[in-house]
Amino acid sequence: MNFFWREHDDPEQVGFTVWSVFPRETEYFGRESQDFMINYRVRNLDLLLARLESEGVLQVGDLEEYSYGRFAWIEDNEGNRIELWEPKHGSLEGNQ
Repeated sequence: MNFFWREHDDPEQVGFTVWSVFPRETEYFGRESQDFMINYRVRNLDLLLARLESEGVLQVGDLEEYSYGRFAWIEDNEGNRIELWEPKHGSLEGNQ
């Protein structure tokens, strides 16, 4: 399900938030005990990953690129996987 919204500082820019249900057996979240995953939209994935690495946060798996953006995953200090998404062209409107 997509929830569409407009950027506060630039109302011409439309973005969206996605809410998705995954099967209980999914391996997408990492650990079996992880019931959900948060996805953050970021403006510069490479810079953020470098900064996180300098703070001791390591990337989980490989960076993936698609027509609608680039994705990477990290884990918090409790082992929960977090998804980072840089929409295509560095904009926040993503693929509509």
